[in-house]
Amino acid sequence: MGTLFLSFDKKVAFYKKFKSLFFSILIVASIFIPWDIWFAYKGIWGFNNEYLLGIYFLRLPLEEWLFFITVPFSCVFIHYVLKAYFKNPIQLRYTTIFWYVLSVFLLIVGILHYDQLYTFTVFTLCSIAIGIITFINSNFMKDFLRTYLVCFIPFIIVNGILTGSLTEKPIVWYNEDQIIGWRIGTIPIEDSVYNMLLVVLVTFFITYFQSKKTSSK
Repeated sequence: MGTLFLSFDKKVAFYKKFKSLFFSILIVASIFIPWDIWFAYKGIWGFNNEYLLGIYFLRLPLEEWLFFITVPFSCVFIHYVLKAYFKNPIQLRYTTIFWYVLSVFLLIVGILHYDQLYTFTVFTLCSIAIGIITFINSNFMKDFLRTYLVCFIPFIIVNGILTGSLTEKPIVWYNEDQIIGWRIGTIPIEDSVYNMLLVVLVTFFITYFQSKKTSSK
């Protein structure tokens, strides 16, 4: 609720972007939700009913459906707050190199772990996405790097809780045969890449829609 209230801040005026945000979330959710359902069906990940309301639709709990609204909303909001209030100190040249190097690294890791479905899909898809978006709009990726670094802090806290840092059993569990095994605390490294892919796509699409709206005026 706090984020929604602050969306009416005059300098950020995030509420004016709600229509673009809605379409951006809808596009990305149309990719991620079927992926999520399929992986839940295959037993690659799942959810612990002890910590959930128990309301499921297409094998996904209500909380997971809400995740695809609340997380993109909050991260995109952070992106525009940072742009409105803070000058980005990161230089374009270095961010472009960083994203291309990361894209290649993710692709290599994904291919090497082709037999681990979560690792393979999320690493290769994220590699392709950040490579293409960097090529299309490197200035956007400079701003997104700052956004992702800031969003990474709440991601570590929240996802750490979901994967068992504060609970006897994890709220979200993973099939160990389908992940590399590298972890940030209790968080599979794949989740950080998944989060990056989700947020970069939503943020890129809303930036695109907003630029189209501006150019049409």
